[in-house]
Amino acid sequence: MFTVTVTGTGTSKVAPDSAVVRLAAVGRGAGVAEAYAAMTAAATTLVEVAGRHVEERRVGSTGITVWPTHDREGRPDGFEARHSFAIGCDDLAGAGTLLSELAGEVGDGLVIDSVGLEVTEDHGADAQAREAAFHDARERAAALARMAGAGLGTVQTIVEGTGGDGPSPMPKLAMMRDSGGGIEPGEASVSCSVTVVWEIVY
Repeated sequence: MFTVTVTGTGTSKVAPDSAVVRLAAVGRGAGVAEAYAAMTAAATTLVEVAGRHVEERRVGSTGITVWPTHDREGRPDGFEARHSFAIGCDDLAGAGTLLSELAGEVGDGLVIDSVGLEVTEDHGADAQAREAAFHDARERAAALARMAGAGLGTVQTIVEGTGGDGPSPMPKLAMMRDSGGGIEPGEASVSCSVTVVWEIVY
């Protein structure tokens, strides 16, 4: 029995449904203690505002740093303290509202590092990507069989993914609107690959 082995790939599009906001509370001062105290006050407000929008477990510290700062001539001019956070938001509208309130209440003590969009629900995108991958594999295999003067017979084996990997969402960064701090979800790609072995018949 002769066979042909082909790997097909497929993708489908889905709108992200949640966000991870990475930001920091920052404080500055002439000395370490002053900078740290200013940062702590900003961080307290940040956590308080976040608590109105997400569960406590969705707010996590990712780092605290303090370092000396310098003016444009390179002369020491104080210290800056930074407390970084990652906040998980279950919906994009809530993430936009959260950022607007943080900007208003934390003010100049707020630094927004990034807003990452994620796909947390199925939405059927993985099944669509898998189906597209199989159709791609079949078209490739049929073309190869024709080149050999043959046709496709029955499927012998099907293996999904490469090294056991299945469909995976690929998040995009958030794009912030000028009005109201809303978040545009855009699209994320869900990808899948399948390797199929067909019998070829003459």
